[in-house]
Amino acid sequence: MSHTLGLRQAQKQKTRQSLLDAALGLLEDQSLSSLGLREVTRAVGVAPTAFYRHFRSTADLGVALVEEALGSLHPMIEDIVSTAGDSDERITRAVELIAHHVGAHPAHVRFIARERHGGVQPVRDAIREQLARFAEEVRDALAEHPESKGWSDDDLLMLAGLYVDHMLMAASAFLEALDGSAAERERVAKVASRQMRLISIGRRHWLG
Repeated sequence: MSHTLGLRQAQKQKTRQSLLDAALGLLEDQSLSSLGLREVTRAVGVAPTAFYRHFRSTADLGVALVEEALGSLHPMIEDIVSTAGDSDERITRAVELIAHHVGAHPAHVRFIARERHGGVQPVRDAIREQLARFAEEVRDALAEHPESKGWSDDDLLMLAGLYVDHMLMAASAFLEALDGSAAERERVAKVASRQMRLISIGRRHWLG
């Protein structure tokens, strides 16, 4: 009996993932607000009623895509901010990781870039909550750096938010350059690094 239940659960999870994958593919050319559940179920080859066994609505599916796209990035953010060495080495590591992630998951990055300010409120809220978590994690890591001595918690969170916002900007720039030349991607990396260094310079002089 438990074996049968295990098989059913595995099949249910497989169908759910297929719906997510199909939606992500369809969202390459449209926004979530224009996506119909019948489009998604047709792409998977299941009846429309099957959709509701996994998601309450396309907005609910969108929130799940946010979790898939951003939820798995917390270890990467931790890796970036905990990199040993001076700020220039951390910046170089950050830009490398962002570029690699965009190359590996362009559809997820495009989805977040489009829906961050899109027309589906629950999805915008889910993205904002994930970004707030990133900022809190970066703040906690920055607090461990010697350069943060004397900084208030609010100021560290503000600095962390700047870094997180810039990571998103860099990801969008890498996404646009994805099909371009190596020289174009190198230019994006150089600009992203210089902008992060500018934030770091401001950090060193913030307390006057």
